Amino acid sequence: MTYETRRARLAAALPGHDAAAALVTWPVNVRYLTGLSSSNAAVLVTATGEAALATDSRYLETAQAVCPGVEVIEDRDVAGVLLGRVPGAARVAVEADHMPVGLFQRLTAEHAGLHPVGGLVEAVRAVKDEGEIAALRRACAITDEAFSAVLGRIAPGVTEREIARWLEAVMVELGADKPAFDSIVASGPNGSIPHHSPSGRQVERGDLVTMDFGARYDGYHADMTRTVAVGPPAPWQRDLHDLVRQAQRAGRHAVRAGATAHEVDAAAREVIAEAGHAERFGHGLGHGVGLEIHELPFLGPGRTGRLEDRVPITVEPGVYLPGRGGVRIEDTLVTRGDGPELLTLTTKELLVL
Repeated sequence: MTYETRRARLAAALPGHDAAAALVTWPVNVRYLTGLSSSNAAVLVTATGEAALATDSRYLETAQAVCPGVEVIEDRDVAGVLLGRVPGAARVAVEADHMPVGLFQRLTAEHAGLHPVGGLVEAVRAVKDEGEIAALRRACAITDEAFSAVLGRIAPGVTEREIARWLEAVMVELGADKPAFDSIVASGPNGSIPHHSPSGRQVERGDLVTMDFGARYDGYHADMTRTVAVGPPAPWQRDLHDLVRQAQRAGRHAVRAGATAHEVDAAAREVIAEAGHAERFGHGLGHGVGLEIHELPFLGPGRTGRLEDRVPITVEPGVYLPGRGGVRIEDTLVTRGDGPELLTLTTKELLVL
């Protein structure tokens, strides 16, 4: 899918928002629509498919090189200069999730037709083209390789921070742009904290260790979680891991084009609830991934919308027992017409180190 095609899809969505144009300022969305990565740029897309990009002198030459077919304007006030091209009576959609209040107020004083829209570009981004999926597939392969490379170094005495640093360094060595996000490593009782920040706690024999990490490749973010045992696991640890693995499998098998976000979440959540741990699974089942680590769609109780074909999402149930530890298992996968394509391929069996 070319950038021109992406802009055309956004343009086609504008009549549904009763808008003559969209003013896009969020850097990730500007990159998605034009190919330009910068800290100061905006793009104006009209309902007829015309586009103009504004950026300052720092990015001008790059913009002219990577954005063929788009008029490039040099100006530091990127939003203001583009908005000045729109007739005063025209309704312009802006990004409700991203535009700062101060900027919105200033622009509204200049143009009364601004219309905040949630998920303006994100709804278009949710369905990926095969080039995007290929980048994500490579990000996931790097993530798998890094896990395998670090696994043999996890032993009593190493710290959570050391494991996180090893994972992140190996991912870059294997070709990642950088880690997709700050890695989570939670050992022993820290495993009951879903987003635990790696600490100086040393891994002990008898611990479960949860690692939630991913590589970013060509801008696309992988996300995987595995929980391993250091030394022979106690019966409760093995039972807990088996439960989460069953729930994760149920969630993965529910992923299909046409399924609702609530249905996929419920498939995994009901397995955990039936085992008596409903209150120990407090977060949603998963989320979209792409140019951001968390993007549309989101899977969870009460979430609306249906999955479409070629939508990358995570499936990541967990059970967290305060004072004892926890287990989470997560994969990145893509909806396909004949069933989901699994991108993170590391085994989900309990590995005993």
